[in-house]
Amino acid sequence: MEKMLSKDRLQGFFLNMTRQCFGELGIRDAEVTGYVADVLTEFARSDRLFRVRARRHQRLESVVEMLADEQSVLPDGNPAFAGENMLMRERRFRKYLGDYTLFMSGVFRSHVEHGGYLDYYIREGSRSYMKVSEVDLSLYRTGFLLYQELSEKFEYFSGALDYMHKAYFADSPKKDPFSGFLKQIEGWMKVNVTEN
Repeated sequence: MEKMLSKDRLQGFFLNMTRQCFGELGIRDAEVTGYVADVLTEFARSDRLFRVRARRHQRLESVVEMLADEQSVLPDGNPAFAGENMLMRERRFRKYLGDYTLFMSGVFRSHVEHGGYLDYYIREGSRSYMKVSEVDLSLYRTGFLLYQELSEKFEYFSGALDYMHKAYFADSPKKDPFSGFLKQIEGWMKVNVTEN
């Protein structure tokens, strides 16, 4: 199923959907909506959502596990990351953590609320994006303002994703909330294509 949707087509779908939903909530920042669409595109595939691994190569699925295991890594299959410095490794990890908590607290908010860790995800997501902003600023990298805004308005953007999920991607009753996400997206894309 996942191979049926090209990344470009999925990206276009999420960009249009994010612009529409965020626009309905008064969020018209093109850089933010583009970034959030990128996160949705990236995490629409479960293998990209659960990328953090412990030293023993087991998949880490909670923020607490990821932060507790100091040796956790993001295996991207790119040997260039083997020699990256600690600051860049921390940045990459914190960016992933910010993206992960934004996605989970937004798209799968009811799951996160049911586990009792919504506030924790919001705090850690905000903290992670601020760390990315600080690293980028210290390295004179452009884009630090985007991560600062994501940090400062994390709860608002997470809520906007929750709104998007509730308004456009209703969960099937008695189903695992993760199992059918991409299938729902594919169905929604087909409906939107035939209506246009």
